[in-house]
Amino acid sequence: MTDQWVSFSRRGSADLVHLKGEIDLANANDIGRAIVARTTSASAVLIDLTAVSFLDSAGVRLLDCIVGDLDDRGKPIRLVVGERGAARMTLQLCAFRADLLATDLDRAATELGG
Repeated sequence: MTDQWVSFSRRGSADLVHLKGEIDLANANDIGRAIVARTTSASAVLIDLTAVSFLDSAGVRLLDCIVGDLDDRGKPIRLVVGERGAARMTLQLCAFRADLLATDLDRAATELGG
C-alpha cells in the first residue's frame, strides 16, 4: 500500500529511502512503519524528499521520530530536500535541524561515507 509514496534502495553504505507525493496525516503512520521495518539494521540512512509535493505536521513528526530513533542508535542520517520545494520549505519553517538537510543526494551520500 505504501508503494505509491515510498521506495527503497542503497547508496554506498547507506539505505536510501525515496519519498514522493503528499506526506500527511492520512499516510504518515504507514510510511513510518515501512521505513522503520526496512532501516532497522541500516548503518546510515538517506531520505530523499525531493519528489515530495506536500508535507504537513504529521510528516514532520514522522521525520523527527525517525531522526530521533537513528540518533539514539548512533546511526547517521541526512534528509535530501533539494534547493527548493515543499519539503524544504516546510522543514525550514518548522526549524528542523539544518545540519541534517542536504540539497544534493551525491553530497549527502558523501557526508555519510558512501
